Amino acid sequence: MTVIDPDTAQAAWAADLDDEIDDVDDMPLSTRLSIADTLTLGNAICGFMAVYFTTTGVLVPHLMGNADANGGMARHSAATAVLLMLMASVFDLFDGLVARKLRSSAMGAELDNLSDLISFGLAPAYFVVVWGLVADDAHGRVSAVAAVVVLLAVVLRLARFSCTTVRDGIFQGMPSPFGALTVISVVLLQLPFIPTVLAILAIAWLMVSRVEYPKPRGRLALITLAWIFLSMACLVCWAFAVPGGDLLLQTGAALQIIAAALIPLFATTRRVNTIRNNRREARTAELP
Repeated sequence: MTVIDPDTAQAAWAADLDDEIDDVDDMPLSTRLSIADTLTLGNAICGFMAVYFTTTGVLVPHLMGNADANGGMARHSAATAVLLMLMASVFDLFDGLVARKLRSSAMGAELDNLSDLISFGLAPAYFVVVWGLVADDAHGRVSAVAAVVVLLAVVLRLARFSCTTVRDGIFQGMPSPFGALTVISVVLLQLPFIPTVLAILAIAWLMVSRVEYPKPRGRLALITLAWIFLSMACLVCWAFAVPGGDLLLQTGAALQIIAAALIPLFATTRRVNTIRNNRREARTAELP
């Protein structure tokens, strides 16, 4: 039988603890969380909680037959889930701004992609799945396929964003936060099932396309932030059945979809005009 000296064991344990503390102290600053990383983690938390409220407040009461006859519980929970996705987009907007002004750790880009996958990939896709299960005219399997397409589009978009370089100031393809909110807007608009699924698939295609979207910087960032808070106000009015709340929600959802379609058209038109002007200037310079 082996006898262990308590004093020797305690000394060895203390030495191991000192080594671990030294390892923590020697951790490079680039791998420690920055302020921007903390905002990115807030993005991930909002995405997870959106899935939680969609499950507990919409799906579970529907499956158990305990949903409010007036849709109150489902309405409040659905609005909360969408509000959380909107909050995730606010975190996503500010973490980039903070990272440019201050500093970001070496993990910043990876954390941002992982958080975006939760908040703007998993959460909206799950919302579409639940919509397909609880809506009267929806088909669960078809909506599940549409949800998978949305999730894969976000995965492919984030992967492509990490390994390609594009012109400064633009996104190639619809940004995943904008795409996620547009998918949710299509569902909340309560169109017939087939047009809704086709619109969701079109948004997924836009996210992986080469259509250019401007990055929200400067004045555009302020407009984006104002639009997010306006959307939150519309959701709150809808959740608490404020008179005209349904109309406000449908108007906001329709404007979101219209913006998703028109923004790339304006960006493309501006780029074409810029190319034409450059060619005219080049030709003018070549003339004697």
